[in-house]
Amino acid sequence: MKKLVLYIPGKGGCAGESEHYKPLFPECIVIGLDYQTFTPWETGKEIREAVTKMNTEYDCITLIANSIGAFFSMNAGIDAMIRGAFFISPIVDMEKLIFNMMSWANVTEKELEERGVIPTSFGEDLSWEYLCYVREHPVCWTVPTRILYGSRDNLTSHETINAFAKTHSAELTVMEEGEHWFHTDEQMRFLDHWIIEGRSSTLPS
Repeated sequence: MKKLVLYIPGKGGCAGESEHYKPLFPECIVIGLDYQTFTPWETGKEIREAVTKMNTEYDCITLIANSIGAFFSMNAGIDAMIRGAFFISPIVDMEKLIFNMMSWANVTEKELEERGVIPTSFGEDLSWEYLCYVREHPVCWTVPTRILYGSRDNLTSHETINAFAKTHSAELTVMEEGEHWFHTDEQMRFLDHWIIEGRSSTLPS
């Protein structure tokens, strides 16, 4: 059986990060995807096209997705082609995150609708088109999923991640004092152990 592990990075990440996961999946081909777009409708299409091609070449595809990479993946319509998924600090409620960013920037919904796009001091452009898309395309995800979440995640609240995990029957693991970006030695050891622990229930023998 030809097994593939596909890594979808978060914002600012790259396909090269997939190298970290190769020793964790010794029986699989591990590759990363560098998407070139940054909206759920465009990036979802990129991911769907890539996975559709991979699905003709491999018998089993497991997904690892980080942060907004998980959100894009859930908007890609790839459920039927993915055997299981590992989500690291996933964005699971983009509408709520957009509203949080609007609050941080002191922008009202009416202002955003009137102006279309509003740059912010924290480097994220607020987009009315993006907000409308998210509202019109609620996440529908049916893949067996394990989630790793840091208790100090500043983008997704405990309440939000718990609600998503419950609604989608996902297995949630919380690292106390973990952050949205898993990067310290301690955090990466925790992440690696979490992956290894979940391999047997995610990958077919």
